[in-house]
Amino acid sequence: MNGTAGMNSAGSGGMTASAGNSSAGTAGMNGAGASSAAGGGGVADGGTAAPGNCTREMLASVTDSYYVAMAAHDQTKLPLAGGAKFTENGETMQPNTGLWQTAGMLKYKHTALDVTVCTSVSESVVPEGTTDLPVGLRIKLVDGKIAESELIVVRAGDYTVFGSPFPSNTNAIAASKDRVMWETVVPMGERNSREEITGWLERYFKTFPRGGCALADDCQRLENGGGSFECSAALSCEMNASLSGTGALVPRLLIGDVETGIGVGFTMFMGHTDFHMIKMRGGKIYAVHAILSEATSSGWN
Repeated sequence: MNGTAGMNSAGSGGMTASAGNSSAGTAGMNGAGASSAAGGGGVADGGTAAPGNCTREMLASVTDSYYVAMAAHDQTKLPLAGGAKFTENGETMQPNTGLWQTAGMLKYKHTALDVTVCTSVSESVVPEGTTDLPVGLRIKLVDGKIAESELIVVRAGDYTVFGSPFPSNTNAIAASKDRVMWETVVPMGERNSREEITGWLERYFKTFPRGGCALADDCQRLENGGGSFECSAALSCEMNASLSGTGALVPRLLIGDVETGIGVGFTMFMGHTDFHMIKMRGGKIYAVHAILSEATSSGWN
């Protein structure tokens, strides 16, 4: 959410309390993670547990194949489950429509792989003609086949703040210094549990804008690659804030990748379908990236 406009509109008043950000660590995240089944994916998008044969390798392979097939404009190249559902910006799409008609070859992505719900989520850069677009992709597998495909595609004017277009920056999404951060496996001693990763996201959404806790001093937030705000901009940290407070956002789906420390939360925000992707290590958040595009609904409620 925009630190200079969208965040302020939610009524945070001032910037985050820096002491709260620097001191709230793993212990605070443990408390947040245990509070709701949402962290286990038990909400709108295929809430049942994934089959035991789901692996990181399977999710990664199908995700790679998805981008190749989309560039070829041919969904038949994918392992599709019967009745597989495809959406783009909240609209249910027929095969080979929307971005599937126009996408070029993937230029960059980083991905969360969550075998608990057999779901991958990628923040990516995909060309459409001569224009590079920020693209969010979620895939859910059932028995090794794609049962759900959700695209958030950000074209010019698709993200507005109080009626004004907010510019994307695909170069920032693929910046080399951030590639290392997103793609690096977290050392064993600094890993957080899936419950801690999704618990942070749940608290962030449900207590918004008071859930900006455990933020590293150099944490930066991008929105479709644009902005580059401090993560604490227009946030505060209230670890005792109720998870059902007024003005809170509703997390539709929460994803956690323990190995990479990447978590993703999906919600609706001010007329936009939205995911927030975080990088967590040692109980602190080192980056927040949001992909938002105008939509009347997520298409998955």
